[in-house]
Amino acid sequence: MTLSLLPERPRAANRSGIRVRAGLAAGVALLGFVLVAPAFARGAPDGFADLVVKVKPAVVNISTTQKAETPRAENMPQMPDLPEDSPFREFLEKFFQNRPGNPGAPGQGQRPERKVNALGSGFIIDPAGYVVTNNHVIARATDIKVKMTDGSEHTAKLIGRDEKTDLALLKIDNGSKNLPYVTWGDSDKAREGDWILAVGNPFGLGGTVTAGIISARGRDLSSGPYDDYMQIDAPINRGNSGGPSFNMDGQVIGVNTAIFSPTGGSVGIGFAVPANMAKAVIDELRNTGRIDRGWLGVQIQPVTPDVASALGLKEPKGALVAGLTDNSPAGKAGIKQGDVILSFNGAKINELRDLTRVVAATRKDSKAQVEVWRQGKPQTLAVTIAAMPKADQVAAAPDAAGKAEPGKGAETGIDQLGLKLAPASAKLRSRFGLKDEVKGAVIVGIDANTPAAERGIQLGDVIVGIGQERVTSVPDVVSKVKRAADEKQKAVLLLIDRKGNERYVPVPLSKI
Repeated sequence: MTLSLLPERPRAANRSGIRVRAGLAAGVALLGFVLVAPAFARGAPDGFADLVVKVKPAVVNISTTQKAETPRAENMPQMPDLPEDSPFREFLEKFFQNRPGNPGAPGQGQRPERKVNALGSGFIIDPAGYVVTNNHVIARATDIKVKMTDGSEHTAKLIGRDEKTDLALLKIDNGSKNLPYVTWGDSDKAREGDWILAVGNPFGLGGTVTAGIISARGRDLSSGPYDDYMQIDAPINRGNSGGPSFNMDGQVIGVNTAIFSPTGGSVGIGFAVPANMAKAVIDELRNTGRIDRGWLGVQIQPVTPDVASALGLKEPKGALVAGLTDNSPAGKAGIKQGDVILSFNGAKINELRDLTRVVAATRKDSKAQVEVWRQGKPQTLAVTIAAMPKADQVAAAPDAAGKAEPGKGAETGIDQLGLKLAPASAKLRSRFGLKDEVKGAVIVGIDANTPAAERGIQLGDVIVGIGQERVTSVPDVVSKVKRAADEKQKAVLLLIDRKGNERYVPVPLSKI
C-alpha cells in the first residue's frame, strides 16, 4: 500500500459508474433485536444539490507548467547486447547514442530541462481572488493558471507556501469583479461520522463532487512534524489535491491532500489538512508571505509505560526532554534534561506531536506557561518562545538506539539490568571513541537475554544519568539502580550517551 499525493498530469480518463449505498433509516432488525438510532443523531441528507450550488462556483481547477530534467541515460532503456556481425547493431548504436538525455548525443552535454503540465484543485477564500491549494500542486511551477467554473481562466501569482503543512496561497487578478468564495469552518467541532462533501478536479475532469463521512481524526502519516490529518471516505483521486471538504453548512473543514491506495486510485481512504490548522497557516502567508514558527529548543522522546513507571507518573503521557539546544528558550526558562512536559499554555501534552504543534503555533517573543514533571512532582515554568532557526526543529526526537551485542570483560555487574560497567578509562575511551568530557559508566558487557539488550543498548554506550539525575561514576549508577529496586520500581530510566548523542532508554528491572 502506498500513500499518494494527488496532483495529476492531463490524460484520458477511464469513466466508470459509481454505486451509492443507501443509509439506514430509524432502525435495523437484527437477530430479533431492533437497533434504534439515538434521538440526537442527524439523519442522512435527502441530497446535496443545494449545497453543491452554493459552494461549487468557488472551487477552481489549477494547472501548472513545471520544469523537469530529461532522464539520465543510465535511467533509460539500454542497448541490447548483440553480436558484432548483427545487421541491427550499427543502427541501434546510432539510435542509443543520439537519443535525448544521452550526454554523448548532439547538444546533450548537460541534462536538458523539459516542461511538464500538472493539474490540481483549489478554492477561493476572498472575493479579491485569494486561492488556497496544496504546496505540492504548485511546487517548481513556472506558470500557474486558475480556471473557474464559468470557464474563465486567470494567471495566478504565488503569495506564499509552507512545505511542512503542504499548503500554498495564490492570488488571481479579479479586476473589478467580486469572485465567489467560501469560508472556513471550525474543524475542531467536526466529529467522526459527520457528513462531508468534497469538490475538486480528479484526473482533470473538473468540478467533480463526491460525498462521504469523516472516518477518523488526528491521523499521523509520518509526512512531517505537524501531521494531524482528518481521514475521509468521500472518493478523492489524483488531481483532487488542494480541493476543499465541506461540512453541511457549506464551510471548508479540510484541504484534501493525500490518499492511501494500493492502486493509485481511491479506495475510500483520503486525508485532509484540518481547517483550523490550514486557516492559521494561510492567514500568516497572506500577511507576511512566509511562516515563522515558534521554537522551544528541546529534543523529546515519548513517555512509554516503562518511562512513566520509572519517573512515578500515573499515566504514560507527556514529552520526555532528552536534550536541550544551547541558548534555547527552554534552557533559559529552567527546563532540564529528564523533565517531562505535561502541558503548554494549558494545552495537555499527551504525545510528542501535541507539543510540536502547539509550540509551532506560538508566536515568537510570546510568553508561555510550561508544566513539567520533575523529581516526582509537577512544576510550572515561564518560557519566552523564540523564532525557529531555519536549520532546527521545534522539538526533535533523537534517533533510536541500535541493536546490542554481548561483550566481554567488566569491572562491575548490575544483575537487575544485565549490564557490566567500567569507569571511562583512557583505554576504553580509545576503544569506543569516547570524548574526554564524557563522564559516567561505560557499558562493557550486556547479557543478551535481558531487557537491556532488547532495548538497543550497545557496548560502548555510557550511562550518564539515572532517572532525572546525572551520574558520573559506576558507584553512582549502582547505588541509584539499587535504590530504584528497593523502592519496588518496575523500571529504571537510563540516560545513554552514544558518541555525543544522548537519549533516554527505559529498562525493566529484573528480579534477583
